[in-house]
Amino acid sequence: MSSLTISTSSTFIIFFFLCLITNGLAADFHVKRYGAKANGNSDDSQAIMRAWKDACMSRKASKVVISGGRYVVNSMKFKGPCMAPIHIQMEGRLEAPLNIQHMKSDDNWIIFEYINALTISGKGIFDGRGSLAWKQNQCASSGKCDSLPISLRFYSLNNTIIRGITSTDSKFFHMNVHNCRNMTLQNIIINAPGVSPNTDGIHIGGSSGVTISNAKIETGDDCVSIGDGSRQITVEKVTCGPGHGISIGSLGKYKNEKPVSGVMVRNCTIKNTMFGVRIKTWPDSTQGIATHMHFDSIVMKNVGTPILIDQQYCPYGKCRFKIPSRVAISDVGFRNIVGTSTTRVAVKLVCSRGYPCKNVKLSNINLRYIGTNGTALSECSNVKPTISGRVMPPPCTRAFAI
Repeated sequence: MSSLTISTSSTFIIFFFLCLITNGLAADFHVKRYGAKANGNSDDSQAIMRAWKDACMSRKASKVVISGGRYVVNSMKFKGPCMAPIHIQMEGRLEAPLNIQHMKSDDNWIIFEYINALTISGKGIFDGRGSLAWKQNQCASSGKCDSLPISLRFYSLNNTIIRGITSTDSKFFHMNVHNCRNMTLQNIIINAPGVSPNTDGIHIGGSSGVTISNAKIETGDDCVSIGDGSRQITVEKVTCGPGHGISIGSLGKYKNEKPVSGVMVRNCTIKNTMFGVRIKTWPDSTQGIATHMHFDSIVMKNVGTPILIDQQYCPYGKCRFKIPSRVAISDVGFRNIVGTSTTRVAVKLVCSRGYPCKNVKLSNINLRYIGTNGTALSECSNVKPTISGRVMPPPCTRAFAI
């Protein structure tokens, strides 16, 4: 019995010290040890990339440490696959080139791609320094909206956690999530002035199992936008505004778009925005499907149009409205939505005459118009919503044909 106790204790002690030794050998990869100056002047791109490459090649779980300071960096590509799970501890401030000419050939400022088990955490800031670029944005005038770089692009990632970081003043989209599986974005802060064009907070496309929670987003476009091919997306406890609200779409602009399904937006606060929650598809669109989309327990404060389905979405005024949208919308729920509208039409459901919306439900809605031109209205076209609980304004106060 005594021999067994000694043997077991010895084994535990040996295991304990092996763990200490192993953890010691699995050293963090500090970018300053690779030559990063963090002085707000030197180009630290190459030093950070060297640290990343060594960490990515490590056969043990590794950490790239970007400690406090100002790191001026050009376009960077954090590319996998890596040998083991990898963590970026982000405490400093990464600053994009101020001169847009330095990034004209790049669609992205910083991209993470082909990585499994990536974690990015800390209180660090990704500063896109977009104020000069916004003046050069020709999206509205030309319809060409890909001439400026996205600040952070996440592409083909699996099992990813993004926690605590801030994105500020992006030149174009703040974050673009594409072709990713099982991603959590938590305690994210995104900010840009309401006048910054096309600075969507988080855009999701072609991805599944994405959760955004406890985020604060202030920007000049959609706080969250969900594009085609998105499945099982959860947006919860997000504070949005200023901006254009939380949107599904726009859909139907490109060929071979994949269905959107399984979207849940809940427990959010939307304030001082152009729209609240909306689904938007183009007229004369390609065929598509958007189904099982639910908006629950949302507070609206001074929102232009709190609830909107818009199947005549055409932001640049160059559409063939006579041809209806071919995106079929079904199984949509708006539930427990309360607050104030700055326009009289607080609920607007404009569905396609070619593909009328099916199974749209309004439940426990209480939206009040804060203007002086009367009381709130609800407009409907090509949809017959199902009603439960108290719904204000009364559903389909005005019906119209398109």
